[in-house]
Amino acid sequence: MPQLKKGEVDLGTSIMAVKFDGGVVVGADSRTSTGIYVANRVSDKLTPLHDRIFCCRSGSAADTQAVTDMVRLQLEQHAIELSRPPSVKTAAALVQRVCYEYKDQLMAGIICAGYDEVKGDGSVYNIPLGGACVEQAYSIGGSGSTYIYGFCDAYYKPGMKEVREHIFIH
Repeated sequence: MPQLKKGEVDLGTSIMAVKFDGGVVVGADSRTSTGIYVANRVSDKLTPLHDRIFCCRSGSAADTQAVTDMVRLQLEQHAIELSRPPSVKTAAALVQRVCYEYKDQLMAGIICAGYDEVKGDGSVYNIPLGGACVEQAYSIGGSGSTYIYGFCDAYYKPGMKEVREHIFIH
């Protein structure tokens, strides 16, 4: 098994969404790796599902892209039928349904977050491997997430303002 060079750190994927008063902030690292080989240093793990709904993707890039493509199409149709934007809860439920239905074939951990016009606030839903769906104030995912759990537990405060959220997520 190849070893990392001196000074290199293998942190894995880190994705995160944090709710603040009036919205959410999403963030992710930009590297895609296959083992210790970095295949792409500028990949985009944040994907829009609708105008104000985004998802953070971890796991197999092909699997998560396929899930988000399916959900994006379903949300567009849903918005047309309702004549209003879909809720974040609806988007998360659609992601959850696909991930659960194909849990044996997919390697996809997804965080669905955005501004919900119905609630008038931000919402964050975590859909981990296997297809559960949990609403949270903040959510962390990816193989590198273990490195930041302690930081989030120590510094996250409910009702944070947007400027502090940006600092928190960087």
